[in-house]
Amino acid sequence: MTITDPTAAARAVADEAVRAYQETFGERLVATYLLGSLSYGGYSAAVSDIDLAVVLADRHDDDPATFDTLGERLRERSPLHRKLSVFWGSLPALSRGEEDGRFPAIDRLELAERGALLTGEEIAGKVAHPDDTVLLLETARFAVAVLAADEVVAEFHRPKRLLADKVWFTKAVFFPLRFGCTGAMESGRAATNDEAIAWYLGRPGASAAPLVHLATRVRAGEPLDPAEAEPALLAHLAPLYREYIEDETRRLCEAGAPGDLVAAFTSWHERLA
Repeated sequence: MTITDPTAAARAVADEAVRAYQETFGERLVATYLLGSLSYGGYSAAVSDIDLAVVLADRHDDDPATFDTLGERLRERSPLHRKLSVFWGSLPALSRGEEDGRFPAIDRLELAERGALLTGEEIAGKVAHPDDTVLLLETARFAVAVLAADEVVAEFHRPKRLLADKVWFTKAVFFPLRFGCTGAMESGRAATNDEAIAWYLGRPGASAAPLVHLATRVRAGEPLDPAEAEPALLAHLAPLYREYIEDETRRLCEAGAPGDLVAAFTSWHERLA
C-alpha cells in the first residue's frame, strides 16, 4: 500500500530502518529515536532529512563499518530512503557527554531535549547536555569541515549545485541561521529551522532576508527556480556567511578556542570576500 501523507511515509521509512538495526544489533540496541523535524514538527517533504538516532549498549571496533554498510543498503531502497540520516553512539559515551560514533554535540543536545522515542529504553534523561563551549567548538569544527571546503566556497561565487539541488540550497541558507540562533539562545538547546528563520528575520538589518524568504518558500514545497535563485544567491549568500563567521569568530575568541580553529574562520571569511 502506498502512503500518501509525506510525514507518515517518512515515519514508515524510519520504522523500517529501526527494524533493520534491531536485526543487526539485537540486544545491544538500547533505544532508537526520531530527531529533527519528525520529532518536533515541521517536516518538509521537499527538503527535510529523516533523522534517526540509534543508541547502543557499548561500542565495538567494527560498528562504524556496520553502520556505513547498513546505511548504504537502506538508502538504496528508494529516493525517500536516501533521506535517512542516522546518528549513533553508545549510551556510556552519551552519558559522559562524548561522541564515540556519529553524534555531534548539537544532535546530542537535540536527543536530550526533543528526541521522540521509537523503540527501547527512555534514555534521553541520561544523555549529558554539552556545555556551551563544547557546543560552540564542535559546531564550529563542523562548519569549517563541511561549509568552508574549497568546492563549497566556489559554489558561493558560481552556483551550480545550489541551483539544481533544493535540499542543498535550503541547507546552505539555513545552516548559518541555525548555528547563529543556537549560539544566541539562552535556553541551552538547539534551535529549529523555524526558530532560526524567525530569529534572523527579526534582527535589525537582516540584509539577506530576500534569500531567506526564498529558501523558506522552497522548504515549504515551491520549485527551485534558478532564474530567481541565482541573483539572490550571488547577492546575499556570501554576505550572510561573512556575518555568521564574524559573530562566530567573536564567540570563539571569547571562549578561548584553539588558534587553528580561529584561523580557519579568518581564512574562510577572506575566501568569501
